[in-house]
Amino acid sequence: MEAVAVLEDEGAFNAGYGSSLNIEGKIEMEASIMDGKTLQAGAVGLLKDIKNPVRLARIVMEKTDHVFVVGEGAEKLAKIYNLERRNPITELRLKYYEQQKRALLDGKFELPKLAELIKAHPEIFELETVGAVAIDKNGNVAAATSTGGFPLKLPGRIGDSPLIGCGTYADNQAGACSATGVGEIAIRLALTKTVCNYMESGKTAQEAAEMAINLVNKRLSSTYNSMGLIAIDTYGRVGAAHNSPNLCWAYITPETKEPVASLTAKIVK
Repeated sequence: MEAVAVLEDEGAFNAGYGSSLNIEGKIEMEASIMDGKTLQAGAVGLLKDIKNPVRLARIVMEKTDHVFVVGEGAEKLAKIYNLERRNPITELRLKYYEQQKRALLDGKFELPKLAELIKAHPEIFELETVGAVAIDKNGNVAAATSTGGFPLKLPGRIGDSPLIGCGTYADNQAGACSATGVGEIAIRLALTKTVCNYMESGKTAQEAAEMAINLVNKRLSSTYNSMGLIAIDTYGRVGAAHNSPNLCWAYITPETKEPVASLTAKIVK
């Protein structure tokens, strides 16, 4: 959780401070977390100004009988536990939103053509969801994911990040996985659960991540299907794969002692 909270605070990603704006110019953040030992999970959505959505997701997991709480109920829960609030809109995100809105009002693109616009101008529509997976010395795995959601999304839209098995999944019998990319793609394929299923069947984290991206390319090739995955298996082996131009990721193990970072992983076409 702490790794994701740090990324939420950074301002460079589409999560927490720096989240993308919806079509109305408003923020609706979401996050989830899962404990692979107990299969307990917590998720939140439609958050307006919670500084660290992933912390609220953990509260849902540990302090309530529920898995997923959204909107007004989630905001009330954050107030009960005195979670810090912060205006998540950055100058850069506001600039991007204004560019997108002007193009929309000028008739340069229509919402059904949004995928084509994203392909033509990826620098404006970078998805930048953040996530983390981990294993402890006892073999317990965990995963967490946080996002501001798709730029120009409709109000109330929920992506894969808070959906257990789609954007986040962890199971001590398999491993853990976090996803980034087009949420609707991950939802249709229950993508992080699919990765964990592959690992449970004996695949390494790297093999499982590549197989899942292959599945995306095979089953949903006719639509905008940009996806990235990070995973860790029960042996502590890490994996990452994507079909997008890049996937910034890093890992640390007892052997590396220091973080190993990269701007890309295994690209699966």
